[in-house]
Amino acid sequence: MRTGDLETRMRSREWFHSMKLLPGAWTIVRVDGRSFSRYTEARFDKPFDPRFSELMTGTAQALLTELGGRYAYTESDEISVVLDPSFDLFGREMEKLVSLSAGIATAAFTHAAGEPAVFDARVWLGTDLDDVVDYLSWRQADAARCALNGWCYWTLRDEGRSARQASRDLERTSTSAKNELLFARGVNFNEVPAWQRRGVALWWETHEKTGHDPIRNVDVTATRRHVHIERDLPMKTPYRDLTRTLLTG
Repeated sequence: MRTGDLETRMRSREWFHSMKLLPGAWTIVRVDGRSFSRYTEARFDKPFDPRFSELMTGTAQALLTELGGRYAYTESDEISVVLDPSFDLFGREMEKLVSLSAGIATAAFTHAAGEPAVFDARVWLGTDLDDVVDYLSWRQADAARCALNGWCYWTLRDEGRSARQASRDLERTSTSAKNELLFARGVNFNEVPAWQRRGVALWWETHEKTGHDPIRNVDVTATRRHVHIERDLPMKTPYRDLTRTLLTG
């Protein structure tokens, strides 16, 4: 068998290799920590630990930078990175985008944490900016829901309830009842740090830096980019307005 024939036959079985992102579509890559419930329970304070948040934020920054994203958002053990319609890395190949995103997140988190951790990845596609804003609003709503549930669950666990008892106590419990549960124990959920309730966002900002060119003996101004990290996000309509502004700028 000729080498060329063998290569053609083998490559024909790479079923997902040629799958590409839809032309002109907004793309969001979301990575999630694998089995992070067990991982974090053994290593970090509950319900929230600033050390874990810092690890996730650093991982989000690595993804934003490596993928050339427009905006990144992280809550709990997940990260979403927005890629605009002109994104063309890897020729828009879906397989490479998913595998490398998971790899970048895994490497960045593991390096910072000093021990292995694993992420998986998926891709979301939107036809226009409204879809992207809806997606980001959905993830922030999930952050608020998970934060309230987490605070209630770990408050009950700290009082001696088992994992099963705490989960059962919170079944079919309304949002207002959960807030009352915390308030009765001295926790005003609305005063919990915003990064716990609303997540953390990252985006690019530009600034001018003035220096001196010794060869020409003149002052020069250069434009630099850096990643802004926002831990005090607004919510609902103000958050939608913020993300829309950032993604259209």
